[in-house]
Amino acid sequence: MTMTTSPGRHELLRSDGSPVRVLVVDDEASISELLSMALRYEGWQIRSTGDGAGAVRTAREFRPDAVVLDMMLPDMDGLSVLGRLRRELPDVPVLFLTAKDALEDRIAGLTAGGDDCVTKPFSLEEVVARLRGLIRRAGAADPRSESTLVVGDLTLDEDSHEVTRGGRSIHLTATEFELLRFLMRNPRRVLSKAQILDRVWSYDFGGRANVVELYISYLRRKIDAGREPMIHTRRGAGYLIKPAPAPPPSTT
Repeated sequence: MTMTTSPGRHELLRSDGSPVRVLVVDDEASISELLSMALRYEGWQIRSTGDGAGAVRTAREFRPDAVVLDMMLPDMDGLSVLGRLRRELPDVPVLFLTAKDALEDRIAGLTAGGDDCVTKPFSLEEVVARLRGLIRRAGAADPRSESTLVVGDLTLDEDSHEVTRGGRSIHLTATEFELLRFLMRNPRRVLSKAQILDRVWSYDFGGRANVVELYISYLRRKIDAGREPMIHTRRGAGYLIKPAPAPPPSTT
């Protein structure tokens, strides 16, 4: 499975401005993790589970805007899961994943009420694109009218590559910009060095993870210098960005 990023894409949001929610259901942990990572990079909120019972339970609680559903699960098949999901969420779009390339399996999934079907092995970019289309057609979300990411008083324009904090312009190199964009697409979420290497540099540095530390330090000098810090380290886990705390009210 492969994925390439699309520069300048517009983020999908729910009508209340919150992130789109997607439920990933696959019993292969590696596939579930890759899908979840790719979808989180879109700025979406993701839950995952590895069996049918968990899918129904999580859907009831999470109320997803779309579901990625493996056709073969350890406790029941995808068609049975779909039937139960439809009783809980009759209009939620469902994208089937199947390891079988037979036409009858694809037809069975679509006939049972699935909205689309992708055959393994698949491109992560294709899954993302199809989900975006399903979510738009279902009316669950609309694209942002602008390509600006905002975390606290920090803004990043994905089209113009302009970055400001508190209204003051900040100049970043291309790599610094990509690193900041990845952090801002996942606010308050701890991102490991491995995740950052994969998304920003697109390949494994073979143990040279200190390049992440180096570029985080570059960003801090430009983003946090003389201000309340927004970029934080979680030792042994990774890095995250979150809004700086508001200054205390004046007592004068």
